Amino acid sequence: MCRSIKTLREPYVENPTSEDVHAAALQYVRKISGFRAPSKANTEAFEQAVAAVAAATQDLLDHLEVRKQAPSAA
Repeated sequence: MCRSIKTLREPYVENPTSEDVHAAALQYVRKISGFRAPSKANTEAFEQAVAAVAAATQDLLDHLEVRKQAPSAA
């Protein structure tokens, strides 16, 4: 699912920006809604979902405790 969404936590990404978080949220909402761009009737719900997912994502990233180590090659 959503293979184009990137890992946003360290050590994979240092200091992800709000744009990174928003892009991931947008991609997620697009995937689960099935809409690349919502209709006029669904725009408000779509944008609210993106904002909620972005906020939850930022909260998660702000509270994760991650050991600083390089990602292993799998």
